[in-house]
Amino acid sequence: MGASLRDVAVLAGVSVKTVSNVVNGYAHVAPATRAKVEEALSRLDYRPNLSARNLRQGRTGVIALALPELDAPYFAELSRFVIDAAAEQRWLVIIEQTDGSLERERQILDGVRDHRVDGLIFSPIAIGADELAARTDDTALVLLGERIHDGPADHVAIDNIRAARDVTEHLIGLGRTRVAALGAQDSSISGTAPLRLAGYREALAAHGLPETVATVERYRRADGAAAMAALLGAGTPPDAVFCFNDLLALGALRTILSSGLRVPGDIALAGLDDIEDGRYSTPTLTTVAPDKSELARIAVDLLRQRIEGRSGRAPQEVRAGYRLMVRESTSWGPCPPAGR
Repeated sequence: MGASLRDVAVLAGVSVKTVSNVVNGYAHVAPATRAKVEEALSRLDYRPNLSARNLRQGRTGVIALALPELDAPYFAELSRFVIDAAAEQRWLVIIEQTDGSLERERQILDGVRDHRVDGLIFSPIAIGADELAARTDDTALVLLGERIHDGPADHVAIDNIRAARDVTEHLIGLGRTRVAALGAQDSSISGTAPLRLAGYREALAAHGLPETVATVERYRRADGAAAMAALLGAGTPPDAVFCFNDLLALGALRTILSSGLRVPGDIALAGLDDIEDGRYSTPTLTTVAPDKSELARIAVDLLRQRIEGRSGRAPQEVRAGYRLMVRESTSWGPCPPAGR
């Protein structure tokens, strides 16, 4: 058994209430008294009973994080940042995978109360704003991703249109005139694909360049490889490709190199998400790097505000930052290949 408040109070020669005030950070404790209590806390290696504290506050100290695919590197990396940010609040995180299933997303959206969690950070793919507005579970909620804008809950994302426009402008700035987009979806229920396609089209229109768009079913390496093969087999190949995420770009890279073409010599290639794999591919992958740490911190802070009862304010739309990371797949670097 660990030391109790009473044990600390006896050692410090003060009341249990005074020890409680010091542990909870109350300011109105005399400096000398605070010093005695802190010394006793240290000597006894006191650890606060967070479970008891949460129960007194009507909370569990646990939140849920619901994501579409836990084996997708972007979501795996984002999960780590959410867990780190939650730990600063002394929260534990339960992680749920939805697979983008409408049924599963509905279950999570309306069933988190049964799991006795204080709040939910949710990246939906299938549900829409109307279903969110009809939600009966009043557990605190923050949304990630691009599915629902201006909805009835706080929402955190990067500016996908601007990010896609920036990376396309980078490719055009290299002198490439046949810039393809890889990642559109014929029946996209997620907001990501149309937003990134819009940014790509804005950049091409500004320079009077034609568009070439390759569609995919999912955002996986195999989908990128197959879509790139279709682009190469459709006549004049592109001289640059913007893939809507890094997994698609890594699949496309494999197809390009297997076809005897060079990256970036014949085709400049860029992605979006800045997953770790792209920093170690050959060549390394140019990409847009969302600030995942900032996304997580903002989401956790918004959730904390809701949990603490600041629910009177209107839902917020918050944009996190991003950076264009120029790497070898669009730049020769200091050692150009022979003949260039």
